[in-house]
Amino acid sequence: MHAVARLLLHGRIDNIQTSWVKLGDTGTQAMLDGGANDLGGTLMEETISRMAGSGNGSLKTIAELEAMAAAIGRPARQRTTEYGTPSAERMATARSEEGRQALTLKLL
Repeated sequence: MHAVARLLLHGRIDNIQTSWVKLGDTGTQAMLDGGANDLGGTLMEETISRMAGSGNGSLKTIAELEAMAAAIGRPARQRTTEYGTPSAERMATARSEEGRQALTLKLL
């Protein structure tokens, strides 16, 4: 479904994000296998989904998100809000302890 949507909406909507917070690792991987191409963010303290009953956690590191994508053969790259490439400084900060902010990864 997601792969077909990306084909039909190409040029209008090129990226479809899945939510590991709501779906967990296995559900997210299934969505990525089905055509979604955006893994979402690391988050810091997600509460909305947890308050609604989600039990999938509130934080993932960049390394954990990359491992989730790699487990299904999908490479990932860090992205900006507008799907650009962050500066080298921003990418280094994001991987540092102080840089754990709501960052996002896009699957290639």
